[in-house]
Amino acid sequence: MSVRIYVRVSTKDQDATRALIDLVAFSSRYGDSYVDYVEHFSGTKLDRPVLAKLLKDAEQGDILLVESVDRLSRLSQDDFAILKQRIKDKGLRLVVADLPTTHTMSDGMTGEILKVINDMLIDLLATMAKLDNDKRRERIKQGLANSGYKPTGKKANTAKHNRIKALASQNNMTKEEIAKAVGVGVATVYRVLKQVNS
Repeated sequence: MSVRIYVRVSTKDQDATRALIDLVAFSSRYGDSYVDYVEHFSGTKLDRPVLAKLLKDAEQGDILLVESVDRLSRLSQDDFAILKQRIKDKGLRLVVADLPTTHTMSDGMTGEILKVINDMLIDLLATMAKLDNDKRRERIKQGLANSGYKPTGKKANTAKHNRIKALASQNNMTKEEIAKAVGVGVATVYRVLKQVNS
């Protein structure tokens, strides 16, 4: 049995180190064998690369350890139902560090009752996490509207765009080579050249 620690933060700017250290220490109560999975991805997305890898690696009887339910999910109810089914299909036991009723496993009637309670609590916490995320996004949108802020979008880097056009006009480089030379993605090269040709 392995403890599979899942730590998720939404952006690359956020640091997952503290949560990971805490969960590694917490995992020792289930043995010495753990694998950590750290993901920088929104919890509102069902398909996350690192979570998918965890589920692929997992074996029957392993523990999926998360700090809190919102680190696992800020999904809609339908998507969370899909994720729960994936976890169940792999035979994983979900342990949530800040939900003590998930920490121990009981047999018999007590175990069954505890499982029902945990399932209800986890569903409730996941719903609350989704609602909290929705409310926060709405408040940000309202705050921006009230301040008079009008998003203008990302400004084009005209120096790079001019360099792309200049290199493309020489007709001796592939779009991939141009992208590498200028330090942009290939999609940017296609977009700039499409504007030139339109």
